[in-house]
Amino acid sequence: MDSRFFTPENITGPADDEILVFGNNRSGDADTPSARLARDKFGAEKGNPAGLQGSSYSIMVEGVTIGELKQQIDNLLELIEEWDQNTFLVTPLGEVKNGFSDSEIAPLFADSLRLYNIRLPESYVKIIES
Repeated sequence: MDSRFFTPENITGPADDEILVFGNNRSGDADTPSARLARDKFGAEKGNPAGLQGSSYSIMVEGVTIGELKQQIDNLLELIEEWDQNTFLVTPLGEVKNGFSDSEIAPLFADSLRLYNIRLPESYVKIIES
C-alpha cells in the first residue's frame, strides 16, 4: 500500500477536515501522546472516554473485551463511510496501558482498507496484509 495512506508519524494539529482517532481509557483521561494531542489540538474532552469530540474520535481501549473493541471500531467505520468529506487519522490504539497489541487491533480494521478516507498506522496495514 502506498505510504500516503498511512497515518503520519508527526501530527501537530488538525488540517482541514481531519479527525484524529485515538485510544482512551474508561475515565477518558488517558495520558498517551495521542490522547494528549487529541485534547490539546483536536478538541477531545477530558473525562469523555468514547465517541466524536471536536475534531477527534475516541475509542475506549482499556477495560473492554475484544468484542466490545470490535463494535466500537465497526461504529467508527460506519461513520467514516458516511463522512466521506473527512479524513480519519487512526493512531496506535494499543498505546493505552492495559490495552491490546497491534496484532490484536489491526485485524479489526481489515474492512477499512477499501475506504479512501482513512489513514492507518503502517504497522496495522502490514499486519492486515500479511
